[in-house]
Amino acid sequence: MPSRSLVTSYDQDLNRFEDRWQLIGLGVLLVILVAWPAVVPPRWVTIAVQACTAIVGALSLMILTGFAGQISLGHAGFLAVGAYTAAMLGVHGHVPFWLCMPVSGLVAAGLGLLVGPFALRLRGLYLAIVTLGLLFVVDHVLLSLPEWSGGVSGTTVPMHLWFTDPASGSGQYGRFDIGVDLTFSQRLYVLYVPLAVAATLFSQNVRRSRLGRSMIAVRDSDLAATALGIRPARAKVTAFVISSFMAGVAGSMFAFQQQYLTVHPPFDLNMSVQYIAMIVLGGVGTVFGGVAGAVAFVLLSPLAEMLGRNLPLLSGLSSAQQSTIMFSTLVIVVLVVEPLGLYGVWLRVKRYFVAWPFRY
Repeated sequence: MPSRSLVTSYDQDLNRFEDRWQLIGLGVLLVILVAWPAVVPPRWVTIAVQACTAIVGALSLMILTGFAGQISLGHAGFLAVGAYTAAMLGVHGHVPFWLCMPVSGLVAAGLGLLVGPFALRLRGLYLAIVTLGLLFVVDHVLLSLPEWSGGVSGTTVPMHLWFTDPASGSGQYGRFDIGVDLTFSQRLYVLYVPLAVAATLFSQNVRRSRLGRSMIAVRDSDLAATALGIRPARAKVTAFVISSFMAGVAGSMFAFQQQYLTVHPPFDLNMSVQYIAMIVLGGVGTVFGGVAGAVAFVLLSPLAEMLGRNLPLLSGLSSAQQSTIMFSTLVIVVLVVEPLGLYGVWLRVKRYFVAWPFRY
């Protein structure tokens, strides 16, 4: 069944946008993103900020699991490393937030570089168990360093604009001024939307690059990839490093949005499972799936609050429990109807309009 216009040249096949309709859709999306904080209530601005963080985190796992085929249950550990790195740099070093983010990614990437070699000898559920153990090790280390991480009680996450004097405490993010009176969530929105867009474009470029094709080949078959001249070890370790770096950045974004961190929750097995559910719901192996799954997961929480109180079996549960049950039900229904997830649903819509007025 067709899902795009007929391709007649390699240049056309390499184009980022297939036709003018995608450019029009991109323009409409850009207008919505620009107007969003001005036309919606403050709560939905906060939800958009959470969605941007989830997009970066989901795309990082998509590169590791969707592209390279390496199953990880320790994704929350990399986010925790990124989040607490940003918190420690802000509290003890008074480092500005724009420097904390890349440093958090680099620290998480270093951890990924240490874990990556395990993927050379392990695969499937065995690798998943190793990454799960990594999650518990990270949590134990953070809880064992209360002078740095705050331990069980947690720690604040200051968002400095510049290196500040510990005594004065000046230079906080609240002093940031771009000529318009914006709330804290609106300022985060202005910062996080470009980061989410950059992560999406970066993930798409990785998938289209030689490295991304090598990861996909290794995912499908190590032996076949080796026969083609691909080094599976390099592809797997590189996937871990790139994924860990993006997860560390996502963790710092989460920390700055929350402004206060504790280890348990949210950095536990539940968070790792949530990110796996995002990419499975969206469509494993696709950039569209990472973005769509993250947005669907974040939007389901406010929708659960609006619908849950009217449903007989969910009205007595908390909002978090309602959101979990509804999201689980959504994943089951979507995967039963369309195994490719939301990406498969999108392909069905595209095929209908591409093939119209004919039916396939």
